Amino acid sequence: MNILHLDASPQGIDASVSRQLSAAAVKRLQAKHAGASVTRRDLATDAPAHLTGLELGGFFTPPEQWNDAMKSAMALNGAILAEFQAADVIVIGTPMYNFGVPSSLKAWVDRVVRAGITFKYGANGPEGLVTGKSLVVLSSRGGVYEGTPWGAALDHQEKYLQDIMGFLGVKQCTRIRAEGTNMGDEAKKTGVDAALAQIAAM
Repeated sequence: MNILHLDASPQGIDASVSRQLSAAAVKRLQAKHAGASVTRRDLATDAPAHLTGLELGGFFTPPEQWNDAMKSAMALNGAILAEFQAADVIVIGTPMYNFGVPSSLKAWVDRVVRAGITFKYGANGPEGLVTGKSLVVLSSRGGVYEGTPWGAALDHQEKYLQDIMGFLGVKQCTRIRAEGTNMGDEAKKTGVDAALAQIAAM
């Protein structure tokens, strides 16, 4: 099994709940699958920049026609895409920022959603070309959204990741969250403990 471990929180593991959860999830997967390999990409300490015009041009230009500037611009895209394609399980640790994901994670997504490579449009509409993978989303949220009247409408974090990966063909998704992390020590501990219990039961 190949595990791709992504973290998007700009905080270190001591301060970041999502990093603690993703680390626990990877450890759990390694315990269940002896010999599993882990590819680590920290999207905060080595954040991919927003897409450039050169990169967008590269997406729709055959590689043999890339000039030197385009080749340089596409190098990161190639590395990120190769890691994604090689993974059996994608583990994403992310906080919720303003109801969504950090921009560094969105920049990563923009490099794996590739027309003709990870999806295509056919006679019946869009078709995901990514098969045999599963997604595990470990999220942290300062407030409480689950079970509230506004929760589903404001969730552009977990649902976004599940939807965009599902669009590519990754249909198996596990979502584990710690909520209330900014609502006091007791609420934070309750949220984290509940999430860690779900990870232990994965």
